[in-house]
Amino acid sequence: MGAVNGSETPRRPRPGRPPSAATVREIYRRLSRRLGPLDPPRRLDPLEELILTVLSQNTSDVNRDRAYAAMRARFPTWEALAEALPAELAAAIRPGGLSNIKAPRILSILREIRDREGSLDLSWMQGASTDRVRDYLTSLPGVGPKTAACVLAFSLGRPALPVDTHVYRVARRMGFFDDRTDPAGAHAVMEALVPARLRVRMHVAMIRLGRTICRAGRPACQVCPLLDLCPTAPSVIGHRARTASTGSSPRPARARGGMRSE
Repeated sequence: MGAVNGSETPRRPRPGRPPSAATVREIYRRLSRRLGPLDPPRRLDPLEELILTVLSQNTSDVNRDRAYAAMRARFPTWEALAEALPAELAAAIRPGGLSNIKAPRILSILREIRDREGSLDLSWMQGASTDRVRDYLTSLPGVGPKTAACVLAFSLGRPALPVDTHVYRVARRMGFFDDRTDPAGAHAVMEALVPARLRVRMHVAMIRLGRTICRAGRPACQVCPLLDLCPTAPSVIGHRARTASTGSSPRPARARGGMRSE
């Protein structure tokens, strides 16, 4: 497919080649029309966003919010929370799932920040460079690139693109990267391919698409606004047609493993 008015036409990426800049912009435009407005979540204090993101891992937004509310009711200040016993915190955040893993992780993060800063205050991040904030956050125990990107994007308003499970699945199917790309590599790829001004809203768009259409087990390709741009859709639709003609049952989707550093 040729160029139009001197610019490349959006098209389905070829295997092994990421989408072009024109295709990335078209992906965003279509998702915005179908799923918008793509406003990011409310802006929180950096420490609050950090802990909320840890609670969000491997659970729904509803259960995350329940766990966070219960945690703050039981421990009204960060100082009180930092002094909690792991079992006490685990009991408070149980509605969010994996509480016996998340509780010691949260306590380790808070105590590490207090040891470094002398207090539980990350307000200095407002005026710090993006690289400095990212390096600091990913040096904390159990904090990976996704959590750091959430703080950058949703607390500090920086052009970051957090790659959670939904974003990873959608981006992989859309050809941004392949199965060999790990989460850290996925963040680097997405920030290289998505313009800074679109990153936060592209994150919101891909999460919505992943939850409603590009689902893990059975993506609804026929109603996807990106159908003609998706390199995975033809094989998915073709597989379903073959399955229907033979009467065989599709293989169940593999479940992901447990929580890791995010």
